[in-house]
Formats: sequence, C-alpha cells, structure tokens
Amino acid sequence: MASIVCNDIVKGFGGIPVLKGISVTFEPGSVTVLVGENGAGKSTLIKIIAGLETADSGEVSLDGEPFAKGDPRAANLLGIRLVPQELAPIPDMTVYENLFIGRELKTRSGLLDRKRMIREASELLRSFDVDIDPLTPARQLSVAMLQLVEIIKATSQGATALLLDEPTSAIPDREIEGLYKIVRRVRALGAAVVYTTHKMEEIAEISDRVVVLRDGRLVSDLPTAETTHDGIISAMIGRDLDELFTQHSEPGTEEQLSISGLTLHGGHPLDLSVKRGEIVGLAGLVGAGRTEFLEGVFGVRPTVSGTIEVKGRAVKRNDPAAAIRSRIALVPEDRKGAGAVLSMSILDNATLPHLANFSNAGWVRNAFRSKAISTAMKSVRLKSRGLGQSLEHLSGGNQQKVVFARWLTEDIDVLLLDEPTRGVDIGARSEIYRIIADLAASGVAVVMASSDMPEILGLAHRAIVVREGRFVGELDGEALRADDAQDRIFRLAAGIDLAPGAAGLAASTL
Repeated sequence: MASIVCNDIVKGFGGIPVLKGISVTFEPGSVTVLVGENGAGKSTLIKIIAGLETADSGEVSLDGEPFAKGDPRAANLLGIRLVPQELAPIPDMTVYENLFIGRELKTRSGLLDRKRMIREASELLRSFDVDIDPLTPARQLSVAMLQLVEIIKATSQGATALLLDEPTSAIPDREIEGLYKIVRRVRALGAAVVYTTHKMEEIAEISDRVVVLRDGRLVSDLPTAETTHDGIISAMIGRDLDELFTQHSEPGTEEQLSISGLTLHGGHPLDLSVKRGEIVGLAGLVGAGRTEFLEGVFGVRPTVSGTIEVKGRAVKRNDPAAAIRSRIALVPEDRKGAGAVLSMSILDNATLPHLANFSNAGWVRNAFRSKAISTAMKSVRLKSRGLGQSLEHLSGGNQQKVVFARWLTEDIDVLLLDEPTRGVDIGARSEIYRIIADLAASGVAVVMASSDMPEILGLAHRAIVVREGRFVGELDGEALRADDAQDRIFRLAAGIDLAPGAAGLAASTL
C-alpha cells in the first residue's frame, strides 16, 4: 500500500477561496480524522482526492505518481473509494444487487449469475461480521446498515484509500460500533482511511491521527495520542474552549412557565416551574423521555392530564396552535424531518409558524414578512446568499439558526429546545449558545434537552435529570458548577446510587 500525498492544494468557488495551500499525507494502515468547522474545507479536500473536484493548483499523488485531476474514474482505478455523506443505494434493489451494481457477475452464456452473486455477497458480508441477508431489499435497512453496505461495496475490490465523509452523522449512537469495526478492518487490510467528523468522542475511539482545518488552512496535524479534546477544539475555532459559553444573566424571580401533573399516555405526572430568563437543562440518557415531555408541552404529542400555564394564563393541551398563541416555541431535535422544509427558501421556512400574521385576507404581505424575517436572521448572524436561498444549501449550523430565528419574528415567552446543537459544528455551536443566552437575558424562559453534558453545565442555570419518564434529580447553583456535577448527573440518569452525603442534589419523582 502507498501513501496519498496532497501538495499545496488550492481551491475556490466563485472567487471565494475554500482551500488555501493544503499539504498533508495520508499513510496506509492508518485512520486520519479530518476535523474543522462547517466551511473549513474538509469535504472539498476529500472530493479533490476522489476526483470529484479539480484543484485550482497543487496536486494529489499516490506513491509519488500524480493523480489525473478531476477524474473520478481514474481515482477509482487507483483504489480511491469515497463513501459520501448522502448515501445513494437503490432502495428497490436487494443488498446483493447493490453490492454488485456496475460489476455484475455473469454466466458463460452472458446471463446474470445471481446464485454466485448471492453466495459471494454472503461471504463478503460475513467477512466483515455484518449479519444481513443479501436478499433483503435496501429500503428495509436502517441508515446504519446502509452505511455498512456502502462501505463494504466500496472496499470489496480492494481499496488504497477509503474516504468517509461524516459517516455517523445520521446513525444512532447504539449502532456506531458496527461502523467502527468495519473501519478498523479496512485499516488492518492496509488502506489509508480518511474520516471527517464533527463528533469529538469519535476521535479517541477510531483515529490514529488528527488533522485540523480552519478557514481553508491546515492548522494542526498530530498523532491522536498527542492531542486533547480542548486542544482540538481550540485549533478548530481559533480560541479557547472556555469562550464557547458566554456569561448569562441571572434569572428573574417571577414564574413564567408552570407545568403541573402533565402526563403522557402511559407516563408519569410531571411538574416543572421555570422563572423568567431561566435556562433549565433536561439531562438524561437516550430514551429517558425528554423529547416526549417537550413535545407534550408544545402539544404535538398527546397528553392525558395536567395543566400548563404561561405567565399565569392557561394553555390548552394537545394544541400546538394554542401553544404558539401563548408564545411557546419549539425547536425540535430532527430539524430536517420536523424542524424545517429543506427544499423551501429561508423566507418561506421562517414564515411557516406565523403565516396568519404575515397574511391579510388570504394574501401574503411579502414586503412586511421579508422585513421582519430579514431582521430576525440578522439577529442570529445567519450566513446565506439571501432569503431566497433554500435550506438544503446551508450548513447544518445555519439551518439550525433559521429554525431558531423563525420564532423571533414575534415575541416569545417560552422556548423549548430539543438537542439544539446536534449535527452542528463546534464553531456554529458558540453562535447558537449566544442566541440562547441572549434570549434568556431578554426574559424568555428556556427548557433545553441535551445529551451534550458540557452544554448542560455551561448554559443551564439549573439541570433536571430525567430517567424512564420521571424527573429524578436536580442540580443548581454550586452543585451544578462543582467538579463532580457530571458524575452526579450520569449516576442519576443511569440509576446508580449516589455516594452517601452527596449534598446539593435533590432526588424526586416530580
């Protein structure tokens, strides 16, 4: 196996530089994780290596021999395999048909040799410890399994290099280990693996080297053993990790959101009180019931009993329109599936929650809504080409800013956030944290479910731990800022008894 060498790669789009002289070597039998903020140039560099983009200057070489520029077929013949972020299996074909598409096996008479393809597909899947029936239609597979099939297909004829662009971005945490096993197997076979990710926890788990890009430049290239979590983030964003979380103001004394006995189908009654300007973090393990609670408050998930009040005024349960009229806003976890319509423009997405306010006798008041939405987007520092740009062409962080900002065209009193920075790079996170802190400072009561513990500890005034649909503990003040706060939250979330004398932590089943 040979090294892939990128020498002084320069690339721009529309006169805007994206890569500014990148020189890096990817060694065989090694996993290099490529990290950086959205727009740092990671995907562009990978596409240049795979021949899908042409560098303006510089060259990519394999064992000293330069690649043909902008020629994916030539790169493929050299064993360069790219598995893109957006998978493209054919859903109505079976697993074995997807594995052999474009290189079908045939009998002597020229007919498709389906028995042989099924047999070889079974052996191939088994060699990677993937338990899938090759006759299974692709549409029946989970995203994680589709990802594994695509990687196996890419490497089934041998690979000099395997390029993985955000391979775990759409895979549930419980299924990621299967992908790690495949990557380790490919590395053991001698291929150079290049792996882009925004998830810090993956770096220690899978990588041998960490290469950091910032604003199109290579700013760090170190063995994983010589890096630290904080050092990587500082290299990515150009500032210390402590600067991610802005100082937030103290909450008021008056109650803004009052929830009493709110009960979902088959659930437990839950009580919650949030003050004006307070940020309450909901911590817990996946499946603990945080999403269900937030959706129950907003009315998109049915509840069977309980009361909700905003500033002392009752809110009708199970009615999202009533929640919106009561100035409650929800930013859901799945922004692509539930938070936004990616094919629509920024302007139309931002119009959706308040269409009636932007209309008169059934006609949309375009000038009025454009002005209001433009102001809201400026408040979150949205980076776009204009309100007419579709969300699918925005980065994950800017998509999330649109989902936030569309609620800001009207005053809100309560903001419900479900995993507000999932799928968002570290630089965009700091902007979203600023937005949340600014909204709280303006008097909005914020309830935020997050699986990112630093997010809870850095943003929340108070943290409530959720387990099996119950509120089982609370930390605030000094207890939330203590060195052992993360351990205490995890123990409560996992149902592990706390050590005796753990002061400052109240357990309850509210």
